[in-house]
Amino acid sequence: MPSTRAAPSPPRAPSETEAVQASKAELVVDARHGTGESPVWHAGEQALYWVDIPGRTVDRWSPEDGHVQWHAPQMPACIAAVAGRPGQWLAGMEDGVHTLDLGCDGQARLTPLAPVQHARAGMRFNDGRCDRQGRFWAGTMLMDMVAAARTGVLYRLDGATLQPVLDGLITPNGLAFSPDGRTMYLSDSHPQVQAIWAFDYDTDTGTPSNRRLFADMGPLPGRPDGAAIDVDGGYWICGNDAGLVHRFMPDGRLDRSLEVPVKKPAMCAFGGPALDTLFVTSIRPAGDLSDQPLAGGVFALRPGTQGLPEPAWQP
Repeated sequence: MPSTRAAPSPPRAPSETEAVQASKAELVVDARHGTGESPVWHAGEQALYWVDIPGRTVDRWSPEDGHVQWHAPQMPACIAAVAGRPGQWLAGMEDGVHTLDLGCDGQARLTPLAPVQHARAGMRFNDGRCDRQGRFWAGTMLMDMVAAARTGVLYRLDGATLQPVLDGLITPNGLAFSPDGRTMYLSDSHPQVQAIWAFDYDTDTGTPSNRRLFADMGPLPGRPDGAAIDVDGGYWICGNDAGLVHRFMPDGRLDRSLEVPVKKPAMCAFGGPALDTLFVTSIRPAGDLSDQPLAGGVFALRPGTQGLPEPAWQP
C-alpha cells in the first residue's frame, strides 16, 4: 500500500470574515430523504438524478418535469449513467454492483453485474463515481459506524469483476478526479479519521499511486463527505454536521466555504445548462428538526464557477 505523506501546507479553519459565505441556498426538492446521496447531472436530459439510501429510491428532478422517483429492492448508494443506454444506470448497492432500468411504473429493475464479498455482515456500498475515462469506482462500509470497523474497501469495476484497490477504510467518501484525470481524491468521513487524500492517477491503467494527505479536516468544521470538482480543479466537499460546502484548491488550500440551511449536507454535483449550479443533497437525521426543517432536501448554490460533465460508465 502506498505511503502517506503530509501536505506541504495544512489548511486552516475558515474565519467568519474570510471564507464562510452566506450562499443563499435555494431549495430545489423538499425530499426529506434519510440519506440523499450521489447527485449526478444528466446533461442530455438536463435533469438531476440522486438516491435516498435508506429509502431505497432513485430520484430525478428537472425544471420541466419536477420530481419523480423509482423504488429499488435494495439500498442504492452511488450511481452512474450507462453510456449509450438511455434510462439505464449503474449502481453500487448492498450486495454488489447492478445495472438499473428505470421503468414507467416507478420501479427500478436490477440486473446483477458484479457481486462483492464483504468482510462481514451489515456492509454496503457508499460513495462512488466514474473516472474521466468511464471506469466505475466505489467504496464499501459497515453500516454500524459506531463500530469504527476498518473493513471498507475501495473497488474498481473491471468488466464484471470488482477489483479491490485500497482497504482499511471506515467510511470511504469524497471520491473525485481532477479535470485532467491525473489526480484522484478520496476521503474517509468517519469521526476517527476525517482525512482527504490525493493520489497520482494513471489514466491508461486506472491505477492510483503516491497516496498523500491532501487535507486534514479534523480541525475544520464538518466531516468530509461527498465531493465534486470544478473547471479550475477546485475540490468541493460537503462538511457534514457543519452545514457547509468547502472548496479546496489543488494545492490543498481551503479557498472558501458556502452555507446550506441543514446540518448534514451529504454530496454535491455541478449541473444546470452551464454547469454553474452546485446541487447539494442532504441527510435527515432522527430527532428534533425544528432548527432544520428542510433536512433531507436538495439545494442549489451559485458558487461563481463551473463544473465538468459527469462521465458515464463505459461498459
